[in-house]
Amino acid sequence: MTDHDPAESRLSENVVLFARLLRRAGMPVGPASVVDAVEALTVAGVGSRADVYWTLHSIFVTRRDHHVLFDEAFRTFWRSRGLVEKMIAMMSPVAPPRAPTEAPKAGAARLAKALFGDSAADRTVERPEIEIDARLTVSDREILQKKDFAQMSAEEIARAMLAVRDLVMPLDTVPIRRRVAARRSGEIDLRRTLQASLRTGGAIIPLAFREPKRVHPPIVAIVDISGSMSQYSRLFLHFLHALSIRRTVQTFLFGTRLTNVTRQLTLKDPDEALIACSSQVADWSGGTRIGEALHRFNKEWSRRVLSGGPIVLLITDGLERDDVEGLGREMDRLHRSCRRLVWLNPLLRFDGFEARAAGVKSMLPHVDEFRPIHSLDAVADLCRALGGSRGEAPARDPRAWLRAVA
Repeated sequence: MTDHDPAESRLSENVVLFARLLRRAGMPVGPASVVDAVEALTVAGVGSRADVYWTLHSIFVTRRDHHVLFDEAFRTFWRSRGLVEKMIAMMSPVAPPRAPTEAPKAGAARLAKALFGDSAADRTVERPEIEIDARLTVSDREILQKKDFAQMSAEEIARAMLAVRDLVMPLDTVPIRRRVAARRSGEIDLRRTLQASLRTGGAIIPLAFREPKRVHPPIVAIVDISGSMSQYSRLFLHFLHALSIRRTVQTFLFGTRLTNVTRQLTLKDPDEALIACSSQVADWSGGTRIGEALHRFNKEWSRRVLSGGPIVLLITDGLERDDVEGLGREMDRLHRSCRRLVWLNPLLRFDGFEARAAGVKSMLPHVDEFRPIHSLDAVADLCRALGGSRGEAPARDPRAWLRAVA
């Protein structure tokens, strides 16, 4: 091929647009990688779709967790108009048949936003025009921060998910039994003190100190995914995913049954993590049995995940209709097993909320804090409260709600 070969020019243009898509989706793809990719495709003389896929994969994918994004981007971008087949036809006399379409996988939403926001890529891909502008004005941010999750549009939910991942996570720590070296104060560490005296022959005995090690207390989240809670639960799962990067988080989902999704939320890609959670749950947006779910948690999981004095976050509206008396017993047992029990209820978004429902009345005596969880502002207040910051919104005494309706 010559430098002015139109086939090579179109190949370079498509590779540049594909690299731009990967970069906007979060992969570190630089100009040097683009040049290497074009040269690799030209030199390799690709003859099949798999050749193109793995040639570009070897250049652009440098981390294991980027494979899912690359795989979805390749299908989304190159298959839209049969670009791979056209490119192979330009570089070889025989073009392979087009492969059948497949269902989208994790990362599809993020890649769609990155792709549709790029006007140059839109000329290459036949898609409806969808634009998500992340550059919000001050008033836009204020509205988004205060808006109820259940009233958000699809575009606002996408922005809210990004905002949740950018929140300042709580940095609270608690002392544990294990001791670590301290510089100038604390209790005297006899072992290290004697070891240090041997270096000077006993003439000088420098004192060594130790103090309790401080760690982030683990968090256990029990999340209601019934029909009235599903929108709030999805946004809160993004928060738990971001929180699990810095500390131990055990996550359980419940509707009519209890499901442990801790392993699924450890996946690095948030879209892939939420898809994995959804695949494990059979009763999403269905009914709810709070008392039964807490009974199963206390019986089967309490001893395994409540060691180390964790903070328990219970996310539910408390509208239990079955065994209200049993719900109170299970709440009492859960409260006694953890360091701190925080009930997050989206119904608190209503100024006229009163604790009149039987389920709410049976739960309130056994919680340490009662907070709303309906907006980004509420999630930010929760972060400050978990971190012990002075600027958090004050949490009203849960028992005060009961006295108000007595």
